[in-house]
Amino acid sequence: MEREIGRSKRGRRVYAFDDIAVVPSRRTRDPQDVSISWSIDAYHFDIPVMAAPMDSVVSPLTAIAMGKLGGLGVLDLEGLWTRYENPELLLEEIRSLDAADATVRMQQIYAEPIKPELVTERLAEIRASGVTVAGALSPQRTQELYETVVAAGVDLFFIRGTTVSAEHVSKTVQPLNLKKFIYELDVPVIVGGAATYTAALHLMRTGAAGVLVGFGGGAASTTRATLGIHAPMATAVADVAGARRDYLDESGGRYVHVIADGGLGTSGDIVKAISVGADAVMLGSALARATDAPGGGYHWGPEAHHAQLPRGNRVHVGSVAPLDQILFGPSPVADGTANLMGALKRSMATTGYSDLKEFQRIEVVVSPYSSR
Repeated sequence: MEREIGRSKRGRRVYAFDDIAVVPSRRTRDPQDVSISWSIDAYHFDIPVMAAPMDSVVSPLTAIAMGKLGGLGVLDLEGLWTRYENPELLLEEIRSLDAADATVRMQQIYAEPIKPELVTERLAEIRASGVTVAGALSPQRTQELYETVVAAGVDLFFIRGTTVSAEHVSKTVQPLNLKKFIYELDVPVIVGGAATYTAALHLMRTGAAGVLVGFGGGAASTTRATLGIHAPMATAVADVAGARRDYLDESGGRYVHVIADGGLGTSGDIVKAISVGADAVMLGSALARATDAPGGGYHWGPEAHHAQLPRGNRVHVGSVAPLDQILFGPSPVADGTANLMGALKRSMATTGYSDLKEFQRIEVVVSPYSSR
């Protein structure tokens, strides 16, 4: 539904997760009877959770821990672990920085070149643990480093940026041909962010196994303030789920997974993301609150240290509980920041749904709440 902004411009009304709610049906279930497992390509996971490729969230050790807990940890292959032999000292420094100094100092720290041998070493460490191995590169770095990443034995390859398009136009550099790139790789590729039906449909046509949905909505992001760009997540996920449905018909049955990535601070946000069509979620700040997260109570993304135009901050999110309690409880708080999977199961049980695919069909209402 469009609204008039002024005589020369109209805009579509869109919704964030705070604007919607799920509705109970005529049936309820026991939470232990609910399945929240999911699969992408040949890889099966007990929980629909990916840990975002951010240095405050995923280290090789936390990627291993996430895998053993039934999820997927995605390592940032342009982060501190691939720039420094011992990044712990840098993490400690970032945590201790005054807010006024954080951006400039982080730009200096992340100016250290990426070392291909460290990419290989970090991925090998994760692989040796027996869990699924996943790493992420930005579109700008993909052509430079993907051969190293694939040779290291990555299982799932992520191309993740503020936005990723199927067609990048440049007069100065040879852009990444995403369709050709995905076709020639032997591993499933997940790409994003995307925030619209059209952008997502084009990414699906490149052969991507999954599409990350989100743009400038994370807890540490200032993209909306810096670039004026923002995509409220409830509408964005529902639009991309619509692209998935139409591409399924267009392709003769090829299913592309939709992964909500951004604006997912609480268990209620995870519930709502799946209710509007997400197959899984990628979590940043929600997992940065783990006492064993690399950020130590602080959270930042790659945008926070961009060399020319930072679009994020290092933010204090606090430490709530260990990673296993953040995911499975028991929760020491009542604000939806711990026992995320217990809350998802309970919400599905309360509304009468037995698995994630069924839950995508739940009734959703627009709720005029001004707060959570």
